Amino acid sequence: MNPTDSGFYKELLDHMSDGVYFVDRNRQILYWNEGAYRLSGYSAQELIGRSCQDDILCHVDYEGKRLCQDGCPLSASIEDGSWHEANVFLRHKQGRLPVNVRVQPMRGADGSIVGAIEIFSDDSAQTEARRRTEAMKRLAFLDHLTELPNRRFVEMSLGTAMVEYQVHKDPFGVLSFDLDKFKTINDSFGHACGDRALQEVSKTVAGSLRPADIVGRWGGDEFMAILHHVNREILTRLAERCVMTVARISLPTGDGETISLSISAGATLVKLGETTEELILRADELMYRSKTSGRNRAITE
Repeated sequence: MNPTDSGFYKELLDHMSDGVYFVDRNRQILYWNEGAYRLSGYSAQELIGRSCQDDILCHVDYEGKRLCQDGCPLSASIEDGSWHEANVFLRHKQGRLPVNVRVQPMRGADGSIVGAIEIFSDDSAQTEARRRTEAMKRLAFLDHLTELPNRRFVEMSLGTAMVEYQVHKDPFGVLSFDLDKFKTINDSFGHACGDRALQEVSKTVAGSLRPADIVGRWGGDEFMAILHHVNREILTRLAERCVMTVARISLPTGDGETISLSISAGATLVKLGETTEELILRADELMYRSKTSGRNRAITE
């Protein structure tokens, strides 16, 4: 299919909430969707035909470095043919907007790289977290102990992600994890300490993932996360980041002692033709492999 065909764009991209734009090898903008307009304030008419290197867009990193000439994810994807992801500031008509950027190359019929597609979403984590929390409170989708989404919300979100994958082939992964030695913590230090341990793990993992990812309490000390727009490398990195950050927690027990926490995790990418039940089962099996292999680790498959 010709990547410059407007019908192709309309079918896949017009109703996405994320910003999406395509560039050719010279980084000239070929397409700019409605989500990009909503997030940036710039319309397609203002940008199509212009270079993404123009000052009108120019991404900068969190240290203020301009990325158009050095460190641009779009350029890197065009050059090496790989996925790239970054958290950057996008120029908005009224200032700078923090966004999470995912880029992949576009290939022609002969397999050569003809450009790249960038998908970006609002990375204003605190605003999004408050909005999501209030919405879940209204709809009874919140776990009151951890203040994460509950199982019902995660199941619904997983169903939505599966439908989007079947229609648009939008890749996502699932991360299943639980708190190591949770029963021992409860038995040795009491249920109040066990509850604090679950709260600390919840807060830490949620902070280790990206704003667009969804992590919820599946039941007891088990949790499930849906990680959007990932490949194997990104999925592995996020899973290992969660394990590492939880392992840094020292939890006071209330009697002058502290205990170290850890999680065991399993992460896997969705596969064509499978059901949500099969996907969850595979993630759970990987999580149990992590636990039987010594805990405090993530296995990705």
